[in-house]
Amino acid sequence: MHELSIMESVLNMVRESAKQRNIERVNKLKLVIGKLSMVLPDSLQFCFQVLSQDDMFRGTVLEIESREAKVKCAACQEEFMINEGYCFICLDCGSTEIEIVSGREMYLDYYEGDTN
Repeated sequence: MHELSIMESVLNMVRESAKQRNIERVNKLKLVIGKLSMVLPDSLQFCFQVLSQDDMFRGTVLEIESREAKVKCAACQEEFMINEGYCFICLDCGSTEIEIVSGREMYLDYYEGDTN
């Protein structure tokens, strides 16, 4: 389960940033996770609950925004969403020359907290 190490890294990053900004308690974290990143939002949520037991994160809300997989055909320039079957063939012209536009994201969008 790589979600555990991902969440541990996110919390460490926020912890360092919060200390630099004199933030004692984090109220909210927002992550953006693309469907093609192969990170499971439910597993991230569980790992967050397990790892966020210290005073800085107690009661913190974790919001996870899932980004759909969007691709663009190099042949006809058509953009479309990839469905659950992960078929990377243009729905318009049948080309396999597909460029991924979004869906691989995995980042901390922001966090909110209280200063001392």
